[in-house]
Amino acid sequence: MPLNWTIFHADRMVEAVASGHFGLRDIERYLDDVMVSGALPYRKLFDTAQASSALGDDDMMMLGARLGAYTELGPIGPLAIVAPSTVLRQQARLFAVLAPADRPLKIFKTVDAARKWLAAQDGAASA
Repeated sequence: MPLNWTIFHADRMVEAVASGHFGLRDIERYLDDVMVSGALPYRKLFDTAQASSALGDDDMMMLGARLGAYTELGPIGPLAIVAPSTVLRQQARLFAVLAPADRPLKIFKTVDAARKWLAAQDGAASA
């Protein structure tokens, strides 16, 4: 599977790792599971360091619309996106613009930097 994630309820944290080629359906499954599991307010690490993306502009618009709908359900926690390649950083920036939410979001080149930043966040948005 090109996208695997673990939800750590005790730590109010979600960690997702993409490997290989991932696309819209992979991210939709991830987002749906996070929502159904009650983890929208948790801190999230989304690591694309070992991946390539098959997301086009239309896919990015659909993700933005989906996340916009999720923001109506309640608070969304901080998001750290690890995107070492130029292409993935550009997509991460586009996602940040198209999926606005009232939460901290930052893009990193390394997992270590992302983890440090997430650790400094308040743990999760108020539920």
